[in-house]
Amino acid sequence: MSTPREYDVIVVGFGAAGAAAAIEAADRGARVLVLDRGYGGGATAYSGGIVYAGAGTAEQRAGGYVDSVENMLAYLDQEVAGAVTPETLRRFCEQSPAMIDWLKAQGVEFRGGAVPSYKTSYPTDDHYLYYSGNEKAFPYVTHAQPAPRGHRVLAPGMSSGRVLFERLRDSAKAKGVDFVPLAHVHGLIQADDGRVTGVRYQVLDHGHRSARKHRLIFKGTGKLGTWMPGVVEGAVARAERLRAKASSETQAHAPAVILAAGGFINNRDWVKRYAPEFLKISPLGTVGDDGTGIRLGLDAGGVTDKMGNVTAWRFLSPPSAFLEGLSVGADGRRIVNEDLYGASHGNVMMREFGGTGWAIYDAATWRKIKEQIKEQTQVFQRLQIWYLRSIGHKKAATIEGIAEKNGIDVTGLRKTVDEYNHGIRSSAGDPAHKDPSLCPPMDRGPFYSINISADSSMFYPIPGLTLGGLVVDETTGAVRHRDGGVVPGLYAAGRNAVGVCSNSYVSGLSISDCVFSGRRAGADAAARLH
Repeated sequence: MSTPREYDVIVVGFGAAGAAAAIEAADRGARVLVLDRGYGGGATAYSGGIVYAGAGTAEQRAGGYVDSVENMLAYLDQEVAGAVTPETLRRFCEQSPAMIDWLKAQGVEFRGGAVPSYKTSYPTDDHYLYYSGNEKAFPYVTHAQPAPRGHRVLAPGMSSGRVLFERLRDSAKAKGVDFVPLAHVHGLIQADDGRVTGVRYQVLDHGHRSARKHRLIFKGTGKLGTWMPGVVEGAVARAERLRAKASSETQAHAPAVILAAGGFINNRDWVKRYAPEFLKISPLGTVGDDGTGIRLGLDAGGVTDKMGNVTAWRFLSPPSAFLEGLSVGADGRRIVNEDLYGASHGNVMMREFGGTGWAIYDAATWRKIKEQIKEQTQVFQRLQIWYLRSIGHKKAATIEGIAEKNGIDVTGLRKTVDEYNHGIRSSAGDPAHKDPSLCPPMDRGPFYSINISADSSMFYPIPGLTLGGLVVDETTGAVRHRDGGVVPGLYAAGRNAVGVCSNSYVSGLSISDCVFSGRRAGADAAARLH
């Protein structure tokens, strides 16, 4: 075992939460060590790089959009649904514009201006501000004035998440933060009084003959593994064996340890225990999202909450015409208004419809989908749309025929379609309250169906991640002890902890919560040094 290293703050995990914690602690004079299971970035680097922010950011103002703390709070109060206290949620909203300014100070770039004129789950490179959640959908639109709060990091295609992490990483290193990659933290060091004083970890020797092979496999499977983990499962397992073989045991000491190692979506035993109804979704995360950080906190005396909360993303758009169909379960009942955010739609389908559903379209809408592809989609999205429009759908002349081809209850689907058509042709409107602009009549065949079930196809998965974790003091980020008080010297942030998005998820809310909670933990850990 090598000689233990001495620091003021140790951060476990180097995604958005870990980087924010490290930067904040370093800015306050702390000597900081960051240990990461991989090469840094976590799920943040593979994400779309959306930061949820509002209450009057410069980017909102540049587009002429009016927002306020009270308006943002009124909307998020519906989404957050008590995951954190009202005081914490207000603080999150009040600090939102300053959070964007803080990210800019680390080198992260954003762009304001007009938002897309159509609803999308991810904008093209023409737009970097958009409605990333349910702001314009029922019932949320009845509680707050819609405002675009999805701030996409300025970068082409799907590189925004990677660029976000790289800017944070470079800022942390410039401030003197020490970063050790391929360091698997497997234990906390505690004094007799329970105070956390350091970590035990295994670190890969970069001079080992297996190091280069590990790096090639790890880098080659990272992005694909977040969306199609089954395809690279064998290679990932091989990389883990190489890491273990080429690693040596060591320690690091510090009076404060911050756990920021992600969720547990890749711990299938835990998912089976806490959220069995989500076993069919595609795990969205890295090899480090196996619950290790949460387990470390539990071993030290911490307590967890909301472990059964998983966000499952059934995005229908882009293009926006995909939202003009009807999503139904096996009994033919409407799942929910289709213009809801994908995680909201997915949550209802997973919990109330057993993860099974179909989207039904008529001929006119099917043609419209094709017409919108070029204008409304990124290149990577077009591959999936090609699959859906070529071999990933079924077709029938009648509603009854499309029901029979899919095994949907014929009477139930006929009733749903009739009620929908009657509503939009009368003053009543869509029974599910979908935006009227997305409600054409559905009465001219042929009709088309897409299987939107959790296990429909590896080419059309429902990705998801866990939202629960360690309970923390919402003022400091310190891990709550199961017997009362906190675990001295231990903090948690990001998806290691219960936070703003632990009950509900919209694009950008997890990353913004990572920054919010990471900075909170880093600031308190550093402040206690003086």
